[in-house]
Amino acid sequence: MGSSSNGIDPASKGAKLERYNSYLRRINTTKLIAASSKLLFRASLLIALLLVLFITLSPTTTGSSPTDALHHHRRSLSSSSSSSWGGPQWEKQVRASSTPRRQGGLSLLVTGAAGFVGSHLSLALKKRGDGVLGLDNFNNYYDPSLKRSRQALLAKHGIFIVEADINDAALLAKLLDVVPFSHVVHLAAQAGVRYAMQNPASYVHSNIAGLVTLFEAVKSANPQPAVIWASSSSVYGLNTDNPFSEEHRTDRPASLYAATKKAGEEIAHTYNHIYGLSITGLRFFTVYGPWGRPDMAYFFFTKDILRGKPINVFTGPDGKDVARDFTFIDDVVKGCIGAIDTAEKSTGSGGKKRGPAQLRVYNLGNTSPLSVQKLVSILEGLLNVKARKNVIKMPSNGDVPFTHANVSLAERDFGYKPTTDLATGLRKFVKWYLSYYGIDSKAKSGGSAQS
Repeated sequence: MGSSSNGIDPASKGAKLERYNSYLRRINTTKLIAASSKLLFRASLLIALLLVLFITLSPTTTGSSPTDALHHHRRSLSSSSSSSWGGPQWEKQVRASSTPRRQGGLSLLVTGAAGFVGSHLSLALKKRGDGVLGLDNFNNYYDPSLKRSRQALLAKHGIFIVEADINDAALLAKLLDVVPFSHVVHLAAQAGVRYAMQNPASYVHSNIAGLVTLFEAVKSANPQPAVIWASSSSVYGLNTDNPFSEEHRTDRPASLYAATKKAGEEIAHTYNHIYGLSITGLRFFTVYGPWGRPDMAYFFFTKDILRGKPINVFTGPDGKDVARDFTFIDDVVKGCIGAIDTAEKSTGSGGKKRGPAQLRVYNLGNTSPLSVQKLVSILEGLLNVKARKNVIKMPSNGDVPFTHANVSLAERDFGYKPTTDLATGLRKFVKWYLSYYGIDSKAKSGGSAQS
């Protein structure tokens, strides 16, 4: 008889053992490859981070120190700022511009001084004898040549603008050390509702990080200046109660721009509460006028009407005309000065709160909203050119269909009372526009023109 069926063939047993060992080798190889891959990934990530750090901190000129490299990195946050600062001559310019020329005059740092509101306010303050120093990064959100022209106008009146980004903490600390400012008027910001959909990071950089950087510098200063800063009517967002009052809810922003301004108001509350900063927020309502912003409807409508190009006029979701509380620049400047003159001193010193400090927010509007259709009609009359209009539904880009300011609080506290109607304000704007861009006056009688 042969072997029993329950016996195990040695050859078969060896084959099974070999297959099992082969299986274990494959498992171990797979684990080794996976571990190697993880190690390679982590090493690559570390190398990439070190490379980014090296590039970021690498000197821009031969012989630069690590401190210089860090300084360059901070200043590179500005999209176009390249001018150096510091030194005896620079400090002399800073002090000269900031020194009041009247008894009891104020000394103010105005950020965004080459901007629309900033340039007008700086001139008004300087003309009444206050000391004014500007700060601006001259970015290219809109044509920087217009900002340079405003800068030249301010220079003629003895106003020096420091070219730098608001996030340059070292610069802000230096300015507040060189000059004991009584007030900081913070108007520098990334403006525009629709642009936030294209470049959201710029709004966080300027409107949130920039505001915090400014407050950090101010709270550490001795003395601490009072701060007046530009919020926006956009904070009212989806609010439907009219006219918009400072008591209305502002927790439903319709755009990222609005959200950053609302965040700014909450940040202001924090610095007021912890550090005793005197802070006043101003909610501007559709400011317009000479030297205005090219991204605003009244500005590019004028340009396109003169060129014979069609313009888009929006209607609201319900088919009604879009309306705005158009506010002339001179009225806004008066409101800003009223807020400045009634701002109380900060109560902190060197970063420490000594007592409760003033915290305010005000609407600065015209109180008489008009439709965009009406604005176009007025421009047609002033330019003597018929607009080619495309009336379309407002896109979902963060704009709201209606704004209307209640300014009773500003009127009560510092006598704010707007006096310029839209037709009068646009007449002044058109006169400036034709002159600034060198457009032949024939445009007013229907002749073609290029701008």
